[in-house]
Amino acid sequence: MLDDMDIKILALLLENARYQWKEIGEKVHLTGQAVAARIRRLEDMGVIEGYTVKLNPEKTGYAVTAFINVFMKSNDHYAFQDFLKKCKEINEAHRISGGGCYWIKAGVKSNDELGCLLDKILRYANYSISLSIEKIK
Repeated sequence: MLDDMDIKILALLLENARYQWKEIGEKVHLTGQAVAARIRRLEDMGVIEGYTVKLNPEKTGYAVTAFINVFMKSNDHYAFQDFLKKCKEINEAHRISGGGCYWIKAGVKSNDELGCLLDKILRYANYSISLSIEKIK
């Protein structure tokens, strides 16, 4: 499905999604038009789902990063998943196996905001929480 050239192009886009097609072409020895055609194909295939901006949470005011392991109280996963999708403080949510039902990464401005988020989660589930001390990678 993906060839070596596709993999090289994807690696460059992961490095910097703002690279121009011509810049990518120079790095992989293709024309900008050929790179554009490959990128469109990768988008059409669903390999590339979209483009995003990566923000620094501390510089945007979201200094507290919490990792929350959720243990459902009931089997109403649909309502909880709907809550997860709508909650602006939640950056990532994964349904998991092993210890817990969900793993959530949340970013909030303060411990008070974190307390409010945890109160909302308690409507659906119990949890354990870890706070980020330092981002390594």
